[in-house]
Amino acid sequence: MNTRIPRRVLLLGGLAALLSGCASKFRSYNGPEVTRLRMYKAQRLLVLDGADDVLRTYPIGLGFAPEGHKQFEGDGRTPEGSYAIDRRNPDSLFHLSIGISYPNEADIAFAEAQGRSPGKDIFIHGGPRRGIDPVNVRDWTAGCISVTDRQIEEIYAMVRDGTPIDIYA
Repeated sequence: MNTRIPRRVLLLGGLAALLSGCASKFRSYNGPEVTRLRMYKAQRLLVLDGADDVLRTYPIGLGFAPEGHKQFEGDGRTPEGSYAIDRRNPDSLFHLSIGISYPNEADIAFAEAQGRSPGKDIFIHGGPRRGIDPVNVRDWTAGCISVTDRQIEEIYAMVRDGTPIDIYA
């Protein structure tokens, strides 16, 4: 039995394969500067502010125990307070991620006074990773802020290191 594949199918399939190989998680952004991030834990909302108005908003997920300020490593809480974006991880296990400057001096002092570690490595990142992280709950991280992979691609492109972030209860 001789089945021929139409040339059009071959060409479209080849084009699709070529374009998928060119897809990148790194985007460019040429819009207004993001001057501040505001995160509202109770509303599960991340706001990217520009100089004059809100540039973008994103629904978010939090740590597995989201109420209250993060105090100790492993408590599952997401920090509250004023921090800054201080690093980025292009090789994140969670697609892409940008780091938050937690813990600050007060966070460290409080935890040490209790004989505990404040924890570290709080990020805004993509996910969840299918087959690894729970996909049926909103608050699943160890204290980080999660958005979709597509959303972290936008955020990663828009937000620069040094940008302040205020995290509200």
